[in-house]
Amino acid sequence: MNTENSNWKLLESGKCAAGFNMAMDEALMELAPEVGVPVLRFYGWTEPAATFGYSQKYTFIEQVTRLRPLIRRPTGGGLVPHDADWTYSLAFPPSHEWYGLKAVESYKRVHEWIRDAFALMKVETSLAPVSKKDAPGQCFIGAEKSDVLWHGHKIAGAAQRRSKQGLLIQGSVQPPPVKLSREAWEKAMLSVAEKQFGVHWEHIQSDARLSDEATRLAREKYTLDSFNKGR
Repeated sequence: MNTENSNWKLLESGKCAAGFNMAMDEALMELAPEVGVPVLRFYGWTEPAATFGYSQKYTFIEQVTRLRPLIRRPTGGGLVPHDADWTYSLAFPPSHEWYGLKAVESYKRVHEWIRDAFALMKVETSLAPVSKKDAPGQCFIGAEKSDVLWHGHKIAGAAQRRSKQGLLIQGSVQPPPVKLSREAWEKAMLSVAEKQFGVHWEHIQSDARLSDEATRLAREKYTLDSFNKGR
């Protein structure tokens, strides 16, 4: 891991509508070259929802979950329920070292980060050594290689997208049934990044440019049936 000191930004969005959440993550990737440093975003959901991979068939997704709304992600991966999970995203500009990693390497690295955050909270987890998919297309049934496991059950997965603008990682943690708080987990994530990546955190708010772009993408893309049901 890169242990050189670096400045990263932290955006705590709170609870947002499902379509806006996906729009905000895409906006962060689009604006990554201008921001120039990685952005970690923690966020929640104003209502239960589910997201699914960009290339998945809507007709399959609507049959395997009762959660609504169903929103297509800008990243790949499978169906993810958002009724009790802890969600985050990471956006890296092309100039950052993470952008140059192979997909399997960035996937493993972010899950090592989550594993170490749980360890800081005295919760033992591990990374899946191999893929074992019991229900293809559904993220949290079975596991992909390097997913985070607790007592053999997957509790964290992620999806990625690389473009000319940057690298976007969207992740979900389904917390294990032990006494934990999301606030404590977020603090552990920040602490691990400080110690292992040499990160200096800058807390930011969504500025007008970011908010406007996310609002546009939500209105013109992520809230439209033509996009979400289009495959």
